[in-house]
Amino acid sequence: MREAAYGLTGDFIFKEAVEFLRKKKPLTAAEYKALDSEYRAKAFTVSGYTSLEVLQKFLDELTDACENGKTKKEFMDTMNDFLERNGYEGLNPFNADVIFRTNMQTAYNAGHYKSMTNPTTKKLRPYWKYVTAGDGEVRESHAMMEGRIYAADDPIWNIWYPPNGYRCRCSVVSLTKSQVERSGEPVSRELPYDVDYSTGEVLYKYPDKGFSNNPAKDTWKPDLSGVDPNLKKAFKEREGGK
Repeated sequence: MREAAYGLTGDFIFKEAVEFLRKKKPLTAAEYKALDSEYRAKAFTVSGYTSLEVLQKFLDELTDACENGKTKKEFMDTMNDFLERNGYEGLNPFNADVIFRTNMQTAYNAGHYKSMTNPTTKKLRPYWKYVTAGDGEVRESHAMMEGRIYAADDPIWNIWYPPNGYRCRCSVVSLTKSQVERSGEPVSRELPYDVDYSTGEVLYKYPDKGFSNNPAKDTWKPDLSGVDPNLKKAFKEREGGK
């Protein structure tokens, strides 16, 4: 897929995005919800459908769209033809957009992650910067991550790696040490947060429900040694005290 809207311009990222989708396995919503969050990147489901045949068709068409540059409309038309021929109600434009955009962004960002964590690339560009779409539609919690720079191996990326919600348009770019220095921006070591000034409570910000994981990683067990105590505490609380 070469659509500029999803940024799939690099051959490596493109190939890894297709491979990411090909490795997914269709599951019903109930089966998907039963998985631990770090294993969900391997699975695929669509709310409202329980037939594995239908779920496999969704996954096949998304993979085909990614590999051959098909548009959202082409995806929706093909799926609606299949669904209606098999006795199902067709997708409306909103649902088609959610399914298409979220899966394409997930596949792209997984491919981009593989590229950025290449040992040579990571050595030359050891910092990552979170970037939003920068418009009025960016969610408040996502906007609080805008422009934040972290080390590439910071555990923040196990929580805040996009997509961080349905139809999320955020991305991550890698930076050299000199680029970070020229930017004048500090290297962060903690989660974004607000403070309730009436109580003094620190309110950490997280991605949308169900998106607090890095889809590009099969599992993660981050090294929290030397990490800011607030981030370490927040991460452990997010993971249920593990």
